Amino acid sequence: MRYTVQLSILACLAFVIACSPSKGDRTGHEFMPDMTHTIGYEANLYDYYYYNRWGTEAEYKKFASPRTTVPGTVARGEISFANAQDGTARMEAMSAFSGVGEGSIAMTPNGHVPYYYVDTEEDRAKATREITTNPFPITDASLAHGKDLYVIYCGICHGVKGDGLGYLVREEDPAKGIVAGVYPAAPANFMLDTFVNSNVGRFYHGIMYGRNVMGSYADKLSYKERWDVIHYIRSLQAQAKKLEYSSKANTFNKEAAPWALVEASMKKMDATAMVKDSASMHPAEAAPQHTNQH
Repeated sequence: MRYTVQLSILACLAFVIACSPSKGDRTGHEFMPDMTHTIGYEANLYDYYYYNRWGTEAEYKKFASPRTTVPGTVARGEISFANAQDGTARMEAMSAFSGVGEGSIAMTPNGHVPYYYVDTEEDRAKATREITTNPFPITDASLAHGKDLYVIYCGICHGVKGDGLGYLVREEDPAKGIVAGVYPAAPANFMLDTFVNSNVGRFYHGIMYGRNVMGSYADKLSYKERWDVIHYIRSLQAQAKKLEYSSKANTFNKEAAPWALVEASMKKMDATAMVKDSASMHPAEAAPQHTNQH
């Protein structure tokens, strides 16, 4: 009888524990785990569950972790950016990409535009030498967006003015209660002439691969966002030189066209095309024949 009571107590305890509810960090017990935890794995989602996974936890993490694309991969819609022959063609591609163009569907921008330079000093110099123009015109929107991205990703080191005096490299000022920054190396000062006079390839390559203690931002900024940031850096440099780098005019350099100039060019091309279309649809009547009378 005593054993029967003990066994009954153990059975009741086992039942209570088996059906225990979730609380705090305790998930409780599940009657059929495979109904809740899928056997398959989802990319970029780490949800290892030891009861119905094959392999070790480390192997599962490797399966689910993000992977790099195949070299040369081009995302849908962005090949037109890389292959555009001029600014007008690029603007048309942008209109189609953003869904503004007739019959187009808007797509989310990303960073998978081919970049044929590798992370070496030789290719850094090559990119600086060969990439001489910003593929996108200077617009109010690109400058505003570039500023936002610069403040988020760049300003903390390079400074809000681009002078390399960001928060992480601040000097100590006990009187104001400011402690020294913790950054071990001084970031680039974009106001120096070596950066002001450099081609945009130097900036773009730096964003793609980083340099020294600065890491790559290729995975954080899309193709167009990188160029927006460069637009904003150029506007800071122009401001320091008391020159203009805006959607209305660019007296700072020749590497980017202001939107006003591009828009005027596109309107002129549209007007020329309309004249040609009109001429083809309504050919001029033959001029009357004149004969010389003697």
